[in-house]
Amino acid sequence: MRAPIGNFEEVHPATDVRDLLPAPVAAAVTPDMVFVDTDPGKADTADFVAAYGPELLDQSANCVVVAGKRGQDVTLAACLVLSTTRVDVNNAVRKHLGVRKASFAPMDTAVGETGMEYGGITPVGLPAHWPVLIDPAVAATPYLVIGSGARRGKLIVPGKTLAALPGAVLLEGLGI
Repeated sequence: MRAPIGNFEEVHPATDVRDLLPAPVAAAVTPDMVFVDTDPGKADTADFVAAYGPELLDQSANCVVVAGKRGQDVTLAACLVLSTTRVDVNNAVRKHLGVRKASFAPMDTAVGETGMEYGGITPVGLPAHWPVLIDPAVAATPYLVIGSGARRGKLIVPGKTLAALPGAVLLEGLGI
């Protein structure tokens, strides 16, 4: 099998390698998702594109977990933007969630609530009640490299599939 983008040595339908994925991701992968085995030491975007090809920078998306607070209430959400942008937490996310303050969730919260490894968090398999805020540029990209829920390996997923995930909301201005 060949990946739809990039040049990876080990490529599998994600549904065939559920044993390599964290439980929530394994339960949520679909037939149009591809798993590529990659070096866990090169999971961060800059290291990943240096190792696997600079063209993948424009074909990658990053997922971060944010915590929005209003009084004692905390709302967790995922944000997915192209790797060439950053999440507009203080404006777009805060306003969309209707909270007074929004910030990146602490690592222990992100890992504990998602069941995924830090540095590999993906929007695939997140808790169903979470908003998954997606920049429209992500949805418009034919294929994207995203985390697999673990630092080892990545998923390659059509942008339209990401836009159809449970809780997905296309949010203009999310990526800046």
